[in-house]
Amino acid sequence: MKYTQKREVNTLTITFKADAAEWQEFDKKAYEQNKGKYNVPGFRKGHVPKSVLENRYGKGLFYEDALYLAAQEYYTQFLDKNSKVTPVSRPELEDKSVKIDDKGVTFAVVVTLRPEVTLGEYKGLTVEKTQPQQVTDADVDAEIQRLRERNARYIEVTDRPVQEGDEVNLDYCGKIDGVAFEGGTAQKQTLVIGSHTFIPGFEEQIVGMNLEETKDIQVTFPEDYHAEDLKGKNAVFTCTVHGISVKQLPEIDDEFAKDASEFSTMEEFKADIRKTLQAKNDKLAADQDESKLVETIVENAKMEIPDVMIEEQIDDYVQDFRYQLSYQGLSLENYFKYTNSDLQQLRSNYRERAQKAVRTRLVFEEIVKAEKIKATAKKVDAKIKQYAETIGKSFDEVKAGLQEQEKYYFENQVITEALMELIKSQNTIA
Repeated sequence: MKYTQKREVNTLTITFKADAAEWQEFDKKAYEQNKGKYNVPGFRKGHVPKSVLENRYGKGLFYEDALYLAAQEYYTQFLDKNSKVTPVSRPELEDKSVKIDDKGVTFAVVVTLRPEVTLGEYKGLTVEKTQPQQVTDADVDAEIQRLRERNARYIEVTDRPVQEGDEVNLDYCGKIDGVAFEGGTAQKQTLVIGSHTFIPGFEEQIVGMNLEETKDIQVTFPEDYHAEDLKGKNAVFTCTVHGISVKQLPEIDDEFAKDASEFSTMEEFKADIRKTLQAKNDKLAADQDESKLVETIVENAKMEIPDVMIEEQIDDYVQDFRYQLSYQGLSLENYFKYTNSDLQQLRSNYRERAQKAVRTRLVFEEIVKAEKIKATAKKVDAKIKQYAETIGKSFDEVKAGLQEQEKYYFENQVITEALMELIKSQNTIA
């Protein structure tokens, strides 16, 4: 194998040359791998001689497969000999470069490389400190109200009709032009009146109904409704109310403090709520300062990011979003229907975030290399031990079962923490 290489920004073109003997070997391998695909009268399948197949289908029958084998093998050998080459994409065969004759074959593959990163200033910087938002009495009251809502209970009532804010238990059957439609029927359904979780106009017509009363409710599906066959359609829901409950919030007193916390008095509970909320605000401000510092360091660096790296990062975001939807019982395809969007729009929404993430990762990697930051076995083991404790297993059990990718995760955690400590220690937030 002989080769030459030419780099242009983030692209490397490698031109390979194989002599006639080498090319014949690849052509023979291609024949061996593909001969079982052909049926020729007079021969058992998979035993047709190469010359017979070439006479029947053409001399270059196996050239394409042989070329693929040559490119695969030569590219692997090239990477073994050039360890500093860091591709970020699979190699692509440059069709116009292929030349096959009696002397052998010449072809070129093009691969996208990790961009060269020129670090700017990442030490001795000063960023303005973010002043944390101070917790107000209104913030404390809002948190108490949230806790009251969480500790609320519903009390069944039987002596009045449905009112706004009630929780009702009902059956309903929806029909369009007298025909029931899919998803329009339910029994013992719980609905809080005023929550606006049903079609506009539905909940308002439940108000005033009595226990075990049946009523026809007329509604119109919105034009932007997620189900295409229901958009803008008039429907009639036959509803029967089986239960009416009213929300009862706990009083704001010492008893509530005892039930909702470890404190004996409301005064102590409020003080702790204020302290907790302020700690969150302080943490948020500190995180913002850290982000500003990182953004400054990244902005100071120079690089030209290949599109393929951005697209791969977007691929990861889309896949993560697909998983999140699946936990809610929703597919990505249905999400697009409900939101009247598509994959192209979703990818476009992620593009700026992906560009920032790739730039940040590349700068971090460059600083780690420049500062010779390593993940020591002791610190990695500490991370593994910490994780083992959270899942209730022993350190030895967890460590013994780790896959390579999982080991890399813990190593990366250690390196990232060491990197952030260096950045914060070498710069000023004031």
